[in-house]
Amino acid sequence: MFVTWKSEQWALAICIVSGGLLCVGLFMEHAMGLSPCPLCMMQRIWLLLVGLMAYASLAHSPRWGIYPLLGGVCALIGSGFSLRQIYLQNLPKDEIPSCGPDLNYMIEAFPLSDVLAAMTSGTGDCAEVSWSLLGLSIPAWLFAGFMVLLFGCVMQIRHGIK
Repeated sequence: MFVTWKSEQWALAICIVSGGLLCVGLFMEHAMGLSPCPLCMMQRIWLLLVGLMAYASLAHSPRWGIYPLLGGVCALIGSGFSLRQIYLQNLPKDEIPSCGPDLNYMIEAFPLSDVLAAMTSGTGDCAEVSWSLLGLSIPAWLFAGFMVLLFGCVMQIRHGIK
């Protein structure tokens, strides 16, 4: 079934998956009361960028390979942030970095360079596993989502060349 999809269908699927994952993140934040850590916010940003690249592809030309290529790069970068958070979650308790202030407070009180450093490297808050499903934490599920999106980008490139 997926083998016969056209480039446009892959771009639409990427938009739907990335939008769905963003909606799940917003649901977890607002309905379940889970507050996102700085690494979670970075993963959301890269997830949004993957979806925007697919949307730009649909708006301009789904067969042109630059959009899925950029989307794939965004998925790889986002998966790197997921792996960083998984690494922090699996550290022994004595090696976990210290917890930082809330992200909203950091944005208001700290210089942008300090906020970006916390968002890219993570804090002790990022090491906390606040929710899991089937033994996998949120960043592990998001890593799987990024891999699905990367696969979709590769397939969009592959079917756009024909």
